[in-house]
Amino acid sequence: MVNYGENYKEQETYYASQEYKDGVERSLEEGNKLPTYKTRDKKYTSRRNGKRMPPLSYPIATGPSQRTGDRLVIKCLEFEPPEAGAGATITPTNLFKAEMDKDGNPIKGTESVYSTAERKETRDNIAAGKPGGYGTYTGKEKIGLEYSVTDANTRMSKDANRLMKYLIELPIPQDLTDSNSITWGEDRANALELAALAVAQQAMGSNIGDSAMNLAQSAVTALNTGIDIPGLKPETQGAVRAALSGAAIGALGSNVSPQSVISRSTGQILNNNLELLFQGVNLRTFPYSITFSPRSPTEATVVKKIIRRLKASMAPKAGEMTGSAAGIFIQSPDVFQLKFLKDDTDHPFLHAFKLCALTGMSVNYTNAGTYTSYEDGTPVNIRMSLTFKELNPIYHEDYQQVGAGPGVGY
Repeated sequence: MVNYGENYKEQETYYASQEYKDGVERSLEEGNKLPTYKTRDKKYTSRRNGKRMPPLSYPIATGPSQRTGDRLVIKCLEFEPPEAGAGATITPTNLFKAEMDKDGNPIKGTESVYSTAERKETRDNIAAGKPGGYGTYTGKEKIGLEYSVTDANTRMSKDANRLMKYLIELPIPQDLTDSNSITWGEDRANALELAALAVAQQAMGSNIGDSAMNLAQSAVTALNTGIDIPGLKPETQGAVRAALSGAAIGALGSNVSPQSVISRSTGQILNNNLELLFQGVNLRTFPYSITFSPRSPTEATVVKKIIRRLKASMAPKAGEMTGSAAGIFIQSPDVFQLKFLKDDTDHPFLHAFKLCALTGMSVNYTNAGTYTSYEDGTPVNIRMSLTFKELNPIYHEDYQQVGAGPGVGY
């Protein structure tokens, strides 16, 4: 039996006190070690946020020995939408012009597209020693895009303390896995399609503005009508041109493909240059199951509050607007910041999380195989299944960031 000394009862009282719960909440917010009886701050008083609910921990600690081990911490955050641009801002550059006042400043409300003809006019004016006519433009600028993005994880994680609503501490789930995946897919492009693309790119390479597309289309049309591949009959040449231009095959019938015509005529088919190409990213999903076996009325109350809070947080908000907007919009549910701990610090091995949404929750109140409850109606064995899904995908650069943690990363 472990001897905790003369003040064991005092320690037991401390670990069950509101002072300890507030200390846990503060430490997790600030990324510090959880408080112990020896490191407690006796001068600390509760600084409860008016919108913030007290933390919940299951099982309830009955002594210092229950403060060790591995745990899952779930921090609930109020969802905050991006300020503008749906989280991403794209600004075209060198695409618009405006009339200038006598001081050389653009006149508001006179913006229009800077056309190819106006670019040529600007270049001619400058070559002749005259003012360009459109501010600092030289007529040689390429149209560009300036792109900036702030994902939900970055936006809300940096403000987690302000957005935090409550904190839940649970035992590590028994079925603990992480799965990373991305999407790769087959892609095909035969030589004729690649030729049309090359012709269009070359046609557009040195042109700016509204005439570039017309020039590219004209070039592809010329390729379609003038292409010559040795060894193919005239009928097959027509089928190839139809394939390039997307036109109907005509007399050959709609059920006959250019590939089949070429194969019938020459015994060959176009090489599709089949290759597996990267197509996109996927979001990770985490299914967790937690079993509750309340040992006291106090612990039963904690379990009930945990289930209720999670159910309420995953539900969208329909009644938080007042006035004429009430009932028109539905606000986003809360989001969650998950973290694994080992002995009061970040887990040295297990994976890290980005912000998650709780997309599914089910509770089995007869996990013991039959319905059995205590005298207050609390089921003796409850199994809560949660499905979290990350708000943003994982990128290579994320593994070099602090959020990846000391373990295996994301």
